[in-house]
Amino acid sequence: MRAKWAFFAVLAAFSFLIAASDSAAVDTTAINAVRKKGVLTNQDLQVIDNFLADAVAELVRTQKFTDIARLRAVILSQQGTQQQYAQQYSVSALKHLTSGLQAALTLPAEFRTRITVNLLILIDGMADLRLLDLSVAMLGSDSPIVRYWAVHGLTNPGIIAKLNVGGAATDQAAGGIVKKLSGIVEKSDPATLALMTQFVGGVKVSQAEDLLLQIADARIRQYMAWKVKYELLDGSVLKMLAEKMPAGSARTSAVAYRFGQLYSCAIQRYVVGKAFLSRTQRQQLTSVLVDVEENCTSKLIGAPRTAIKRAIERGDDTALMTEHNRLLGTDSQAGELAAKIKFVYGPDASGKKRNGPFALPNPP
Repeated sequence: MRAKWAFFAVLAAFSFLIAASDSAAVDTTAINAVRKKGVLTNQDLQVIDNFLADAVAELVRTQKFTDIARLRAVILSQQGTQQQYAQQYSVSALKHLTSGLQAALTLPAEFRTRITVNLLILIDGMADLRLLDLSVAMLGSDSPIVRYWAVHGLTNPGIIAKLNVGGAATDQAAGGIVKKLSGIVEKSDPATLALMTQFVGGVKVSQAEDLLLQIADARIRQYMAWKVKYELLDGSVLKMLAEKMPAGSARTSAVAYRFGQLYSCAIQRYVVGKAFLSRTQRQQLTSVLVDVEENCTSKLIGAPRTAIKRAIERGDDTALMTEHNRLLGTDSQAGELAAKIKFVYGPDASGKKRNGPFALPNPP
């Protein structure tokens, strides 16, 4: 067998990376011929394996972003639908991408991150259930961008569509992804949490709702600590919570509590943080408050709501908080939303349930 993996021994050497050629090229002549066949021989299967070995090796050592993108496109373009071909392509991709990722881990940090991200972007594009474990293995990375692309490879629309075909195997895979994602919620940035939120909305598995509640709880804690970033994310989280509140659901109260508290945090932050927030933050909060009023609370209550929008347009914080209390409640009286959906807030530190949301502390 040809020594195709001698490359990866060389890859570990720092000097090789410095001297690596920027010309990205991989021969597709042989695999193009194989892809057109109806029945494949063992020799044809070896052609597929050789192509992926060479292509992944080339991708790993290429440094120019344009060449990297071109290589990824070539590799993705060679995926096929013929059963023998598709299975071998998947098996070979797993083998050679695994070796590539393992080799990348031996490199200095700046090269390790670049190579790992490039391989994860390729894995994301392939949307192959066989490759899920490769993305899962990267969730524990110290690099936020590596974690982002690992999550992207687990939650992209192609993966969601394949997980939703039904059956014990795909349900188990979807549940496993949810469990792994739940383990990194606390250290995930807003962009990564946005991917998780979209996954919750697309995948048909009961465990996804638990992940959504965990994301909402994390965002609420960040609001309470005045450490929340990219408030626009909460529009997506609130919309997803609203969609998960069907009448009669056993989890309606838990979901509604998070919806009410997270929306309250956004409103209170807008009012209390006037001198603390940047113009961009206030614009993002405005977008969230108005959009959620129009597309979520109006539907949940069953009547159009515009009081929050009008209060913001007038710059009337008193009117805004009056509508907040009427909709979401106070310590002394439940709000319209709680009366409609039947939920309470809390419990608080003493174990007591509340009629209204917890107050946001003053800015530090």
